[in-house]
Amino acid sequence: MSPKHETHKKAHGAAGTPATIATGGISPERTKTIRGFLDKIVVNAGVGRASQTPNFEEKALPQIMRDFALITGQKPRVNRAKKSIAGFKVREGQIVGIHATLRAGNLVDFFERFHRIILPRVRDFGGISVDHVDEHGTLNVGFREHVTFPEVSPEESPLVFPLGVSLVPRKRDRAAAVDQFRALGIPFKK
Repeated sequence: MSPKHETHKKAHGAAGTPATIATGGISPERTKTIRGFLDKIVVNAGVGRASQTPNFEEKALPQIMRDFALITGQKPRVNRAKKSIAGFKVREGQIVGIHATLRAGNLVDFFERFHRIILPRVRDFGGISVDHVDEHGTLNVGFREHVTFPEVSPEESPLVFPLGVSLVPRKRDRAAAVDQFRALGIPFKK
């Protein structure tokens, strides 16, 4: 095993992520079911107008990336504009967002926190509309504020940014995906 992996195991234990340890672990059968159904979870955040503020990359971006890493359990990638668009006041190379693709252990851990902790914390939550599942079976959910996630303290995060979460299944069938999401505990509106 490489030194990098040994250091990771020392810091996070055999389970791999700090949140897995905090939740007391997940049964092997449930982990197998989730991994068999979901291909990946993509979490992204747009920085929007905040990227046009002075000293954005020195002051605001590190705080956004720190909060994002706490939420996902891994370091995010930076998305830059591919071309300039005057109407949106965007210049080529400007940072427009960040994202992380979760697989394996991080995927299972994030999924469990997502439906057991995060969704119940959303104000006036009455369930997810089935319309949020697209024709390929991907469930897309947006959050107006990242402070909905318990890992982030509102007192320590002066900047509030929106998040998008996409749960992508292995089989690209909408009807089967909706049934499987229900079986895994995702609360849909009736």
